[in-house]
Amino acid sequence: MDSLKKKIRHVPDFPKAGILFYDITTLLRDPAGFKAAIDSLTTPYKDSKVDLVVGMESRGFIFGSVVADRLGCGFVPVRKVGKLPAKTRRATYALEYGTDSLEIHEDAVMAGQRVLIVDDLLATGGTAKATLDLVKGSAGAVVGLAFLIELIGLDGRSRLAGENIHAVLKY
Repeated sequence: MDSLKKKIRHVPDFPKAGILFYDITTLLRDPAGFKAAIDSLTTPYKDSKVDLVVGMESRGFIFGSVVADRLGCGFVPVRKVGKLPAKTRRATYALEYGTDSLEIHEDAVMAGQRVLIVDDLLATGGTAKATLDLVKGSAGAVVGLAFLIELIGLDGRSRLAGENIHAVLKY
């Protein structure tokens, strides 16, 4: 996995002072790196009989849709409030300074469907937990949560206790 880490640009003090931002655009533009990243996200779930991959706005769309294609299943987007056209369900989660919300179409996940949640990053776990709540609130059966990057020091994994979590790269 060190070869994948080398393809990710580190940007200090972005989006604010003291933050080290892991810029995956350099990985995305590299065909071999992008393929390896998708393979690493997909392989643990190839025999899990996944019905749907759910990806969070916006980088979760990039990875989730390709993982869905590789697994031969559908893709469902989870979006910021007001971006989906039909009736939605909402989950709100805490931010450092306030709250934010995500939405899913009410009919996106049917009871009993086997769901893999995919995103680029597991940091504090707020977005992942909100998405997990949306899927479970639809009576979906969560097979796992797969992330390209996990920032271990932020302990987002603890908000997802009891879930099958796969992170390709850990910092």
